[in-house]
Amino acid sequence: MTRAFAKSDRIGQVERLLLTSRVPLSQAEIARRCEVHRSTIGRLVQGMIDNGIPVRLTDDGLIYIERTAYLSQIHLRLHEALAVFLACRLLARYSDKPNEHTVATLEKLGTSLQGLMPVLGQHISGTTTILRNRLPKQPGDYQRTLEKLTEAWATGVKLRIWYRPLQAQRAFQHTFAPYMLEPSAIGYSTYAIGLAEPPGKLRTRKVERIERIELTDEPFTIPRDFDPNALLAGAWGIWFDLDDQPITVRLRFSGNQTIRRVLEAVWHPSQRTEVDNEARLNWTAEIDEPQEMMNWIRGWGPECEVLDPATLREQIIGEVRRQMRMYGINDADLNNRQQRFNDIFGSE
Repeated sequence: MTRAFAKSDRIGQVERLLLTSRVPLSQAEIARRCEVHRSTIGRLVQGMIDNGIPVRLTDDGLIYIERTAYLSQIHLRLHEALAVFLACRLLARYSDKPNEHTVATLEKLGTSLQGLMPVLGQHISGTTTILRNRLPKQPGDYQRTLEKLTEAWATGVKLRIWYRPLQAQRAFQHTFAPYMLEPSAIGYSTYAIGLAEPPGKLRTRKVERIERIELTDEPFTIPRDFDPNALLAGAWGIWFDLDDQPITVRLRFSGNQTIRRVLEAVWHPSQRTEVDNEARLNWTAEIDEPQEMMNWIRGWGPECEVLDPATLREQIIGEVRRQMRMYGINDADLNNRQQRFNDIFGSE
């Protein structure tokens, strides 16, 4: 092994150590973990700086990497690059919150693909030009809030947030440790899941409802048993319930096109489907909070009937009655119109 190669290997070792550490480290601690002499660390740190790695020092001389300035390196094959492009394109197209970082990611992807696949690279570059022209001159509240959440998640420090729930008149202040960020197709929103204090329990916070956010210097550690995949296994979107058992939701779909559309996708990991004797589709799933799927149910119109739970069925019936009153139709009018229709055209 040449001296240059050995030094490069050591620099990579120190770089990985600082990136995985939640707190700044002293030269002595870095030397101990890398099994080198303390005097070597200074030269390695200078080598990292020369290579553009954003190494920083605290006031008391501890060493860390500034994550917000760090450039990650990733090597993508053609089909992997296309997958990233489609994901970013979907986000940029359907999100109603402009985000500089989404556009910058697409720009870098387009530039990197110019030599590998010029057609795709040029298409991505053209797309990003349009998206960049739509960006505001200054980042909006949503982007700044998302940046603070990301930084807190990456560095493992708690946040102080002022959060106003949908039905609240004013925001309330509390400490929040973000364990993960999760996008939701419902409303094209992003949610943070983490420990809220008070009450000292896992809570979901919608980014758009955070009115003010500040970083603290209080560290946190994500528990080893925190499993976001298991946590959201029963959720329709983002709502979960740690205490109660999932609720069985049974729906009945009718109409050939609607049934075909329902069967084209897996709407929930627990879903089960069965066609009955009348060619209707019975759809069943175990959902933590059925209220979260109400808009999805409403979107199918009269070709989706709620069978269970009874509370959800009654809620839909109530909404139908309110719509009838809104359009000036009452039960008696409906019965009379149906009778007149049958008198003219005959009943089935």
